[in-house]
Amino acid sequence: MKNKNNIRLQDPFLEREREQYESPLPSREFILQILTEQGAPMADEEMLAMLHIEPEEEDLFSRRLRAMERDGQIMRNRKRAICVADKLDLVKGKVQGHPDGFGFLIPEDGRADMFLSEKEMHQVLHGDVVMVRQSGVDRRGRPEAKIIEVLERGNNRVVGRLYEEHGIQFVVAENRRITQDILVAAGEAGKAKVGQVVILEIMQHPNKHAQPIGRIVEVLGNYADPGMEIEIALRKHDLPYEFPNDVERQAKAISPTVAAGDWAGREDIRNLPLVTIDGETARDFDDAVYCEPERDGYRLVVAIADVSHYVQTGDALDREAILRGNSVYFPRRVIPMLPEELSNGLCSLNPKVDRLCMVCDMHVSSSGEIGKYRFYPSVMFSQARLTYTQVAEMLAEPDGELAKSNAKILPHLQNLYTLFKTLLKARAKRGAIDFETIETQMIFTDQGKIERIIPVVRNDAHKLIEECMLAANVCAANFLHEHEHTVLYRIHQGPTPEKLDALREFMKEFGLQLTGEDDPQAADYSKLLKRIKGRPDAGLLQTVMLRSLRQAKYEPENIGHFGLGYDAYTHFTSPIRRYPDLLVHRAIKAVLQGKKYTPAQKWAELGIHCSMTERRADDATRDVEAWLKCFYIRDHLGSVFTGTVSSVTSFGMFVSLDDLYVEGLVHISELGKDYFQFDAAKHQLLGERTGQKYRLGDRVQVRVVKVDMESTKIDFVLDEEGDEVAAQVAEKSTAKSPAKVAKKTEKPTVKKTIKAKTKEKKRHG
Repeated sequence: MKNKNNIRLQDPFLEREREQYESPLPSREFILQILTEQGAPMADEEMLAMLHIEPEEEDLFSRRLRAMERDGQIMRNRKRAICVADKLDLVKGKVQGHPDGFGFLIPEDGRADMFLSEKEMHQVLHGDVVMVRQSGVDRRGRPEAKIIEVLERGNNRVVGRLYEEHGIQFVVAENRRITQDILVAAGEAGKAKVGQVVILEIMQHPNKHAQPIGRIVEVLGNYADPGMEIEIALRKHDLPYEFPNDVERQAKAISPTVAAGDWAGREDIRNLPLVTIDGETARDFDDAVYCEPERDGYRLVVAIADVSHYVQTGDALDREAILRGNSVYFPRRVIPMLPEELSNGLCSLNPKVDRLCMVCDMHVSSSGEIGKYRFYPSVMFSQARLTYTQVAEMLAEPDGELAKSNAKILPHLQNLYTLFKTLLKARAKRGAIDFETIETQMIFTDQGKIERIIPVVRNDAHKLIEECMLAANVCAANFLHEHEHTVLYRIHQGPTPEKLDALREFMKEFGLQLTGEDDPQAADYSKLLKRIKGRPDAGLLQTVMLRSLRQAKYEPENIGHFGLGYDAYTHFTSPIRRYPDLLVHRAIKAVLQGKKYTPAQKWAELGIHCSMTERRADDATRDVEAWLKCFYIRDHLGSVFTGTVSSVTSFGMFVSLDDLYVEGLVHISELGKDYFQFDAAKHQLLGERTGQKYRLGDRVQVRVVKVDMESTKIDFVLDEEGDEVAAQVAEKSTAKSPAKVAKKTEKPTVKKTIKAKTKEKKRHG
């Protein structure tokens, strides 16, 4: 910039650019300012001349323009001139496909979702990032969009099944939001056989005039092979499941025992009889606990694995841990956040070995209030690895054989139990919401299929550990908040105004009221839960209350945890399996050392990412469980069960079976000869002519008539039509033996496949 009158000197962000780059370019903001001031699209030559871009700068400047284009800040018109995207009334967002072929744009700026017709969806796939312009309003009053440009493709590889029709091979994606079948290029099927599950790499993405085309790069196997449901879920949800070589090398290079040099600056608490209490199948032990009575209350020690000592910011282990975000727990298989050498080895608080830990040492008053507390790095020695079942038995039978064989530990467990009852009183006083839910466990055969599904009873040992972890998490949040150190809080917001209004209207029908006016608190929900406890419709009312609340997430801005009734809450107690906990440990250590911790990415970005990986894990495990349940229920085709209406939709109602803990759909067409109107506010379907009402929480008897392994859907009919229903089973069921599943040929014609899926496959909405 030799000329003092150079327009680039007017860049308001020049100093920032100078700090970041040796040869600063015009900032993005300044480029947008120039384009806006010009009031018209600019050719590249005009831009280069106006901004005095030297020949040696042209390549870097072009890269900046491409990045701005990719981020939706600028666009090029048909003449390739540069335009300000905002001037064109364009909206950037991500495409969310729907199994019925249409889709939605989820705008990046948070505005309302925009409808994408099936025609518009023809040129994109679920997950693509696009620029759109509003083209009108659909029949439901939603803004409708037209795709102007695809900025970023969301799928490079797709997991699905290979089919063939009239010599044309194509892959149907396992992700039902991808409704376009992907053609396999000639000669690119490799050794894959029709019916097998494959990984397809997209060679040509869809456009207005052509379908996507790809090549098969991996054959996973046959659809009904043991463990295939997990292999599909891993790839369908883009879950990292193999550790890169540099991560494996770093993990293996760490000493398997606590080294002498690791003791520096740590307190020795090996004399405390700490124990771990977990489920029977757990292998990674994050936390150990100890309690003793002291003046006016109790001393509670919660020791947590010191993962941050071994995983440093920016190293290979850390980069992979960020990518994964959390461990994923499938039935019979775990995808850990950290390699096994750490997750089940050196970091895990295994019994009878020295382990590094971070301790939250608290005084809890006799009324359950947490008083003084402190954090410190330490070395501990777990006295025992206990299970919830064992602890519950010892507490219930202190003179029993198990209690006698653990005589040294029993008094400390009894101290913990006394403290637990005190903490429960404080929980009630605080008004924390305590929904009663049923968790289930799958019992498997040697072949990896479900033998039965059983309810898991949460005993007092589960609740005891939960209260101890809550106490430590609250202390961590308060500690960092008081020291004004940024961290990822675990936030949970109350109901939206719309959901609050709907909840109040619903409760009014039952003569019930949610207190708190326009700003109800957790205590108001708890008060209502106490009122409905014991009622025959308690399950219905609790479900509606639960659905009125928003999903918890991670954010650097502390807005409290509505459900737990805390002003500040974070996750500190599971750093082996959750990345936010690892960040909290690093922040606490920094404060103890009088420093400030800065993560590898911005806090807000980490919050969004960790919330996403949590949802991703939930979605993946839900998919696997759904497939396993479908395989399981095939043996019960034609059987009649009693169940509860668990959800009501515009296309029917879902019923959860009492004995099997499996959910299926009674389609609206199976409800009887009537027109049924869906009332979302009342969670019901109402027959116009008969007045027949089906509502959330209703008890019904159903017959299993169809299992679709491809879409993992189960269909029921109401068992009110007598024996004629049984005749429908053979005709309507698409369940097949494993061999037949692999040889499926009942696919629609190629013409129908290219245009859309059949309505039958989309019945479930």
